[in-house]
Amino acid sequence: MRPLCVATFRPVLAVFGVLALAAAPASAQEVPASPPQEANGAASSAAGSTSNSAPEIRFQSDRVTYASDAETVTATGNVVLRRADQTVRADVVTWNRKSGLIEASGNIRFVDEGGNVLYTDKVELTDELKAGAIEDMLLVLRQGGRLAARSGTRAANGDMVLRDAAFSGCSVEGEDGCAKRPSWEVTAVAVTYDAKDQRVHYKGALLRVFGLPILPLPGLAHTSDFRAESGLLIPDFRFSAANGAEINDTYYWRLANNKDLAVTGYVFTGALPMVSARYRQLTDHGAFQATAYLTRSARIDIGGSNVAGANPQEQVFRGYFESNGRLQLSENWSLTGYGRYASDRTFLRRYDISRDDRLRSTINLERIDANSYFSLAGWAVQTLRSGDRQGLVPIALPAIEYRRRIAPPSIGGTLELQLNSLALTRTGGQDTQRAFAKAQWDLRTLTGWGQEITFTALARGDVYHSSQNELTTNALYRGVPGWQGRGIATAAVDIKWPLIGSAFGGTQVFTPRVQLVAIPHIRNLAILNEDSRSVELEDSNLFSLNRFPGYDRIEDGVRVTYGADWQFTRPGWRVSTTVGQSYRLSTQKTLLPDGTGLSSRASDIVGRTDLRFRDIVQFTHRFRLDKDNLKLRRNEFDATIGNHRTYAEVGYLRLNRDIPATFEDLRDREEVRFSARVAFARRWSVFGSAVANLTNRVDDPTKTKDGFQMLRHRLGFAYADDCLDLALTWRRDYITNGDATRGSTIQFNIAFKGLGVR
Repeated sequence: MRPLCVATFRPVLAVFGVLALAAAPASAQEVPASPPQEANGAASSAAGSTSNSAPEIRFQSDRVTYASDAETVTATGNVVLRRADQTVRADVVTWNRKSGLIEASGNIRFVDEGGNVLYTDKVELTDELKAGAIEDMLLVLRQGGRLAARSGTRAANGDMVLRDAAFSGCSVEGEDGCAKRPSWEVTAVAVTYDAKDQRVHYKGALLRVFGLPILPLPGLAHTSDFRAESGLLIPDFRFSAANGAEINDTYYWRLANNKDLAVTGYVFTGALPMVSARYRQLTDHGAFQATAYLTRSARIDIGGSNVAGANPQEQVFRGYFESNGRLQLSENWSLTGYGRYASDRTFLRRYDISRDDRLRSTINLERIDANSYFSLAGWAVQTLRSGDRQGLVPIALPAIEYRRRIAPPSIGGTLELQLNSLALTRTGGQDTQRAFAKAQWDLRTLTGWGQEITFTALARGDVYHSSQNELTTNALYRGVPGWQGRGIATAAVDIKWPLIGSAFGGTQVFTPRVQLVAIPHIRNLAILNEDSRSVELEDSNLFSLNRFPGYDRIEDGVRVTYGADWQFTRPGWRVSTTVGQSYRLSTQKTLLPDGTGLSSRASDIVGRTDLRFRDIVQFTHRFRLDKDNLKLRRNEFDATIGNHRTYAEVGYLRLNRDIPATFEDLRDREEVRFSARVAFARRWSVFGSAVANLTNRVDDPTKTKDGFQMLRHRLGFAYADDCLDLALTWRRDYITNGDATRGSTIQFNIAFKGLGVR
């Protein structure tokens, strides 16, 4: 049998459509009765149809001979039969007028109206051009798959049986045009096609990978008209320190054309079984899906909620729920939502579902047009961090935002109006309500010398209400209980002057920039601080009107910010860098703590550099230098060298702010990340990655290690070609968090491209 490769089970069915070249009766070529004769040269004829509705059949060949005694017509040399969009090409075609049997042989190429191509050396056809018997066939499907069989037959009712068949999604030829064995294939003793039910059934199906028998597939069947259908998918295998050996498999239900359900069962040697389900549906206005996990196992509480005398090994029900969706209600209105909830803080990590330490749920009704935006939202967060109190995590409902952009006809520029309201509720902490209205006018203009000048004027009025403020541990965040109000006014001018010239065979752009911002004194400490706690000077907020990340804190006073951008480009190269600093003209004391880079009148120096060399080298460096001694307070870089097959990536972060430990949102840290992949033997690769914590006890007194703590690493190898992906991975975690124990996890993944399963 010819080497075979094919892409997906469902397209196989097209094979049978290819063979049924005609669905309605049609006559063969009429040749006048006469003594045996031979016609040399090209011959082309058209056959009339016995039915006016049947398509006309035409053929052409280099030579046609007719034997009157045997009543046979033989066409030889580049024979082509055409019927509508279908064609048959062969070396020789013989038609017996008595029996109506047509035999084609030699380099047969059979193309159906769908573009599927059948290759064989011999095929029997009826005088209605319906295939009867076929030998040594290879079908190349338009979708990219291949089906091969030693022989096949087609009954009068359209049912077909293929013997010694094989199916794969792989190419059977290499780049050099030589034959190659497919990476995977499904072989079967027999393949049966039921024309009435439009289904394909396999007998003795066996999955082979690299020629080795891997998995029997008893009862394998699929539709022939590309309909998705219910059935089992290919299982996954894994071994982990927390759960032992694991095998899971999924049963897929095709409920309708717009919805489906997948149920997965998990069996572990070190834990009780688990089940999960995923439901998806597409509607006229959008789509949504929901996923749930459920099991029963012992857990170790890390949230401080265990009561005295409780048994930490007691078996309890545990699980996780996640959903998301979007509805487009009209051209402008939409509703988006997603929800996540875990039964406890270690479930996701133990079962290797997610490494997130916070689960956020939200719903958002939005209206968007060319000049306005409206949002009515609510959100809640579940903390999975060890020791965090869930009662201190707020629930936001409602969160309202409205913006409108207006072009003032008399003064020019752009005027943006904003209304905002937020209510935060905690079960064990401070409650907050906030509302403000803001108007901001921006005017951008260009001078005759090429300077770009932007004028900004801003006015905002705030109203706050808070209660149970004493439950907030940091006094700087509490504010004054009850109702509070404040007014904010801002004036700013921003000047850029791009200077363009040639250098080093390329083009450079040097842009000095200066900004002046004036904000009168603000009643900051009387207002609580919910959204402006993690503040730090960096290149992204250097020229912001307010360097605080939220609305609750305003950087008041008069300041000037100065810096420059430089960019150089030439074929294959691109380098850009930004550096800047700000100076506060006001002498009043700032509320910004030491270590943020903004506590003194002169700020620290911040910058960023990006370097790109084609697609081979990518490098980004961000820094913050102490204004007094130029010591690095922030040193961060990410570098990638290589291409998509062989590469190395390294990332490093060092935060040395010397900030008080009371500001938990700005804790110092040092970390290094590394990953690499090396390709070899064309299809194979080895890969690895590691993450290590380099923070010492001086920077973070809560750390148990001093200077080096491996967090996790991963090693593995992989194979990838046009139809198969497989990988074997070993991962080791060095941190134990409750019942998510430290240890090794070994996982084997295999994906058959075109099948849509792993």
